[in-house]
Amino acid sequence: MVNVASKCGLTPQYAGLEALQKELSGRGFTVIGFPCNQFMGQEPGTSEEIAEFCSATYGVTFPMSDKVEVNGDGKDAIYSALTEVTDSAGEAGDVQWNFEKFLLAPDGTVAGRFRPRTEPDAPEIRAAIEAVLPA
Repeated sequence: MVNVASKCGLTPQYAGLEALQKELSGRGFTVIGFPCNQFMGQEPGTSEEIAEFCSATYGVTFPMSDKVEVNGDGKDAIYSALTEVTDSAGEAGDVQWNFEKFLLAPDGTVAGRFRPRTEPDAPEIRAAIEAVLPA
């Protein structure tokens, strides 16, 4: 699960997320994008515009939710649960920026939290995914 934005300096991470989706979907892995406009208005479009941009620019095939809030009073319920989980530094709390990543195990527990600048193909993300996927 990743909060995403189309007009962010980290937007090229869509390519890495899609590569994971293509490589691992046959083993039960799915990326889910959650567009969010809370960080400097970097996701201003409609759901249709966001989907078109992602598909045309990065070939995104993974599912995208409607736009959500990941912090604050309007925080989506899924992010209320996700932000209780700590990252590798032991810190929980608000999403820091676009492209913060949460890995869920098949049983629904959060198996990892990765801050925005951690690339989708980073060794720590790959190891965490491999640890929860069937062989």
